[in-house]
Amino acid sequence: MDVPGRPLPQLTAENEFFWTSGADGRLRIQECRDCQALNHPPAPICRRCRSHDVGVREVSGKASLSAFTVNHRFGFPDLPPPYVVAQVAIAEDPRVRLTTNIVDADPDDLRIGQTVEVVFQEVADVYLPVFRPCDDGGGAPPAVDDIAPRDFSTHVRPPLSENKFEDHSAITGIGASRLGRRLMVPPLELTIEACEAAVADAGLTFADIDGLSTYPGLDVAGMGEGGVTALEGALGLRPTWINGGMDTFGPGGSVIAAMMAVATGMARHVLCFRTLWEATFGELMKQGKMSPPGGSRTTSWQMPFGATSAAHTLALNAQRHFDRYGTTRETLGWIALNQRANAGLNPTAIYRDPMTMDDYLSARLITTPFGLYDCDVPCDGAVAVIVSAVDVARDMPKPPVYFEAVGTQIIERTDWDQTTLTHEPQVLGQAAHLWTRTSLRPDDVDVAELYDGFSFNCLSWLEALGFCGIGEAKDFLEGGHNIARDGVIPLNTHGGQLSHGRTHGMGLIHEAVTQLRGEAGERQVADARVAVASSGGLTPSGVLLMRTDA
Repeated sequence: MDVPGRPLPQLTAENEFFWTSGADGRLRIQECRDCQALNHPPAPICRRCRSHDVGVREVSGKASLSAFTVNHRFGFPDLPPPYVVAQVAIAEDPRVRLTTNIVDADPDDLRIGQTVEVVFQEVADVYLPVFRPCDDGGGAPPAVDDIAPRDFSTHVRPPLSENKFEDHSAITGIGASRLGRRLMVPPLELTIEACEAAVADAGLTFADIDGLSTYPGLDVAGMGEGGVTALEGALGLRPTWINGGMDTFGPGGSVIAAMMAVATGMARHVLCFRTLWEATFGELMKQGKMSPPGGSRTTSWQMPFGATSAAHTLALNAQRHFDRYGTTRETLGWIALNQRANAGLNPTAIYRDPMTMDDYLSARLITTPFGLYDCDVPCDGAVAVIVSAVDVARDMPKPPVYFEAVGTQIIERTDWDQTTLTHEPQVLGQAAHLWTRTSLRPDDVDVAELYDGFSFNCLSWLEALGFCGIGEAKDFLEGGHNIARDGVIPLNTHGGQLSHGRTHGMGLIHEAVTQLRGEAGERQVADARVAVASSGGLTPSGVLLMRTDA
């Protein structure tokens, strides 16, 4: 019987060697027999040289502590908070990092770069490799960036043609449902509300809609209404083209896919939508009316160590950014305060009360360095966007918002704990890619609606997109003036996900269109003509550059 508590690894033929190797007290990692690189997680081919000759190597068990976060919020009966989630770089190949726990240590005594050694915790039929500080007189090599943060642009592929698919479509309608903490209504009802509003905003009827696009299409843990299938079943649209799924360019990937469908002639008006009902889902679980997703076994390489949230992974990257560039909690605080100030002018925002830096710093910790106000607001709501062919967009009721460029290229690994050390994963590459597809530059952007599932997401996008240099966010954000509505780059003008509510990126696109149309009321940025909106991160992400005139 499994011990009740944290999800344990699902043992497979490919990973059993790793999860059971602790039976004899030795750590084993997959290796390539041709180039001697270590590979983790294990795969049938070496990522470094693409050799199929892979095996298993017994390693010393020594590693360098590359980052750690003290978790205060989440936990399990057998792993109560506070506990330390960490990443360690294997001594034999410091490009390889393991997510783990640090044990037998006071968190206040830990420091990035110190040497740690493996010990094993036997839980049911697995041996979890955890680490403790050690003094071996030498020290393990520090963790290594596969690509230095400033070098991502050197890996971007140039455009294949001067004929950009972005030029063939425009946003012609936007809509949003009610937004609230616990609306206690079916998610499909919210989806339909948003879609009806978007169709009306575009001056269309549902008979005009010939494409549907969504992200992710799942109805798990409040992640949606059931996707294209659920909406088409309710509305009877008979679409010519559909799209949905997790492996795309973040939530904004539904819009990018719609642009491609229009550019290739598969559809003329694509309805893109995104729904969340996490707040209601959580309440229904408390009432015993919904079951939690998953079970006692997991395919995740992080969850067995209590790294159950994106907060844990991102906190590790944030800590390394702090360590390398001198960033502080106050740096992140200026982002949170900016979002709250903007939300105070937005009647649909969930959190509108004024907030001070003292309020921010004194809020309860979630997982260091993140406190409560570094995290977005779980809520119920839906957002819809209509992407139309550019030849009809000019004749529709609202001024069309045109697409200037997209950034989508994946440059770093998509495994959450093997990617960039100092920034949110899947941001630096996509941002660099965006600027190869346009002659515009960061100075041309009037409004930035940047993904802020956590405050550090925003910081990563600001540096990646070039609004300040890599490692320069501390100075750029000081005082909050540069990101205010009248600053150098007005940021998340509707309150962002930190104060307006978690709409997984689609709310950012909605706000960008609202600003470019001049419809934002008290929070309107004067003469906004170019906007950038990003979505996602950690998972593959995407970024859109939009403008007001053709």
